[in-house]
Amino acid sequence: MDSPPAIKAPQLTTSDLERLSYLRSIKPARSTTPRSSSRGDRIADVVTEVVGSWRFIIIQSCLLTVWIVLNVLAVLGQWDPYPFILLNLALSFQAAYATPFILMSQNRQSEIDRERAQQDLDCDVKAEMEIELLHEKLDLLRDREIAELHRLIQAQSETIAQIERLLSRQLDN
Repeated sequence: MDSPPAIKAPQLTTSDLERLSYLRSIKPARSTTPRSSSRGDRIADVVTEVVGSWRFIIIQSCLLTVWIVLNVLAVLGQWDPYPFILLNLALSFQAAYATPFILMSQNRQSEIDRERAQQDLDCDVKAEMEIELLHEKLDLLRDREIAELHRLIQAQSETIAQIERLLSRQLDN
């Protein structure tokens, strides 16, 4: 009979096991602690939320339409005649003023996204290592079971050989 298969050594290195231990301790899937934000960050987020909304776009579009119609029809006198220089100045001021708020909010959101991506990576790495450990444990159990079956088959083969020898002796007598 063949010899039983050799039991495989663990596949995770000690550094992998240390990292897994660390990931188990921080529980990356649950470590979504909210960041504390400064007053400036909160203001930037509010301004960005308002300026980036449909409500703002609709209100601004209505105001621009009213501005243009009143100046074209000269209902209240033309305070800003046709190339609408004052309107252009107001819109340029609004854009120049809102842009830094939007950029600050985007930078903060980028930091939050990077933190979430790192948490996702940690969670994925932990899951991969846990699955690898489970595979190792299953392989070890399977190898033990195969070794035990191999031992039982050898014992049965020896028993059968003994029985055959006894039968052959009895038949010879």
